[in-house]
Amino acid sequence: AIHAGQEPDPTTGAVSTPISLATTFVQKSPGEHTGYEYSRTGNPTRKAFEDCLASCENAKYGLAFASGSAATATICSMLKSGDHVVSIDDVYGGTNRFFTRVAKPGSALSFTFADLTQPGALENAINPKTKMVWLETPTNPTLKITDIKAISNVTKKHGLTLVVDNTFCSPAIQNPINLGADIVVHSVTKYINGHSDVVMGVVATNDDQIYEKLKFLQNSIGAVPAPFDCYMALRGLKTLDIRMKQHTHNAMLVATFLEEHPKVTKVYYPGLKSHPQHEVARKQMKLWGGMVTFFLKGGLTESRQFLENLKIFALAESLGAVESLAEHPAIMTHAAVPAEQRKKLGISDSLVRLSVGIENIEDLISDLKQALGAVGVGKVSKL
Repeated sequence: AIHAGQEPDPTTGAVSTPISLATTFVQKSPGEHTGYEYSRTGNPTRKAFEDCLASCENAKYGLAFASGSAATATICSMLKSGDHVVSIDDVYGGTNRFFTRVAKPGSALSFTFADLTQPGALENAINPKTKMVWLETPTNPTLKITDIKAISNVTKKHGLTLVVDNTFCSPAIQNPINLGADIVVHSVTKYINGHSDVVMGVVATNDDQIYEKLKFLQNSIGAVPAPFDCYMALRGLKTLDIRMKQHTHNAMLVATFLEEHPKVTKVYYPGLKSHPQHEVARKQMKLWGGMVTFFLKGGLTESRQFLENLKIFALAESLGAVESLAEHPAIMTHAAVPAEQRKKLGISDSLVRLSVGIENIEDLISDLKQALGAVGVGKVSKL
């Protein structure tokens, strides 16, 4: 991540990758250029980020997009009207919204949401029109862990494209292509950039045909990131590995603290032995990550009391940054998911999601302790 795609500038010797703001590039003769012709089609700073990310994911190719949602939409643009997609049921709310309210009515795609952690669930969901399987592991927000290798064995058997959203892990923790995925997608906004100041997405693949299709769509649709954002994300990649180690260290201590607290009924964290798929996580993840989900005793009132009394954890959407964030999925990130589906997935009013940052762990535990102390005491305002 520190060197891949980032050779010193050949003209000046600059160690840091330059930000190329040019929208067009001089050609020696019509159609004869140096590899760049128009910045939507290709940009030197973007290419440096794409190559670096591909290297981190052990992939041949990387393609950057203006957001994770833009990356998702572009991947789905490879499909044709009438095609069917099997998706993990507990998928990011924005992905669920795009699948059900944009791609389904607008492109005549069909979707089946299934708990792919269960043996046989994928086989049962596949039909003759199935072309793609969409996986998140860990999922957002209930942190289900799916065996990527086992799923890839099924997709290869049926000739399906396996897409794995690796946002919650980042390349520092998990490399889905090594486990059989055809496409890896990230919201760069989260751990890869890691500082809450860039909105961006990226796709990685080893497949030449998939790359050519996505490269064509990237250029044709044009949802590409600005060179400055690519520079910022490239800088974020340089510290990704060391940040993920600290995220994991803090999150493990937070999860352990919460699991022992009397006002908490359940904690989901891959590093806890109580996690239903802990052994799967041990097999395919290098670290446990920085995301912790837990259930408070009570309901919406108790969740509001907890969230409104946090001092260091910021009540905000998003995740994966150096600062700690807390949110209420049912009202915030997953509000677009139908209430009936949220209930089925366990996204209740008592569910709280934490993105544990890299602050001093004693300060974080102290903050959680005092906020939990406020639960069941006093009034709440409206979220």
